[in-house]
Amino acid sequence: MSDLRKSYLFHAGVVVLLIVLYFTLPAYHAGNLARILVLAVYAMGYNILFGYTGLLSLGHALFFAAGMYGFGMAVSHLGLPTGFALVISLGFTALVAAVVGFLALRTKEVAFMIVTLMFAQAGYLTILYFGATTRGDEGFVLTQVQRTLFGLDLTQETTKFWAALVLFAASFLGTAALVKSRLGRALVAIRENEERARMLGYDTWQLKFTAVILSCCLSGVGGAAYALLFGYVGATFATVQYSILPLVWVLLGGAGTTIGPLIGVVFMFYLIEWSSNVTDAYMLIAGVVLVLLTLFAPEGLGGELRKRGFKWLP
Repeated sequence: MSDLRKSYLFHAGVVVLLIVLYFTLPAYHAGNLARILVLAVYAMGYNILFGYTGLLSLGHALFFAAGMYGFGMAVSHLGLPTGFALVISLGFTALVAAVVGFLALRTKEVAFMIVTLMFAQAGYLTILYFGATTRGDEGFVLTQVQRTLFGLDLTQETTKFWAALVLFAASFLGTAALVKSRLGRALVAIRENEERARMLGYDTWQLKFTAVILSCCLSGVGGAAYALLFGYVGATFATVQYSILPLVWVLLGGAGTTIGPLIGVVFMFYLIEWSSNVTDAYMLIAGVVLVLLTLFAPEGLGGELRKRGFKWLP
């Protein structure tokens, strides 16, 4: 069996496994799946930029929040239909990504990281400054009517899971296809050696700009989906914490692996939950575990899987 076929069977198998888990897990854990899947989509967007292109961003909360506020304000303040509001949120995120990417890609390495962080902080402060409209730290809640798509009530747990699964599956399989495409291979070439890629004739700036747009738009879709499925829009999601989280998820799960974001989100989600039940200093436990994983599994859990027998894993 070819590596490509193994890859697609693996990705389809993961989606099937998630369906099985939903019907077999206790209600509490099954209820967590929708949130995990949406956050995994956010992490997948980050992984395109960091894991496959090698660009370390500390400002992805800006794009998650752009999708979230683009959708939330479109349905809440403008009264637009849910489907149209999703399109508006994607367009708004793409516009923000284009502006940030155009300016940030004039820098490299540490400077790129700092510039993206500054943009994210500017976005967060903008939300707070226009608090009369955005409701600032308090945020605002979406009504049941505003969370209805194609006649489906997304406030219901079962419908919420299926919507999150469809979004996750499309993003998961789409990322797998991207990685195997000429564009995906070119991005990996930039990650490994940008100068050599440029010598081979690649327009590395254009490719990196494309990666920024794809990455940020996917993260923005995750933000819009979070608002739609869980009914809340708030400035918390634009803070530095939500820029650090996707980096941690990707590092834990395996940067540059399609399964890594999902593994990282699941691992971190339940690590925080378990440690918070043990002590108030739960972040200390989480930090120790993260350090140990970094020392003994530097390529992340997904990277270890690829190294120990699944070499075809994209």
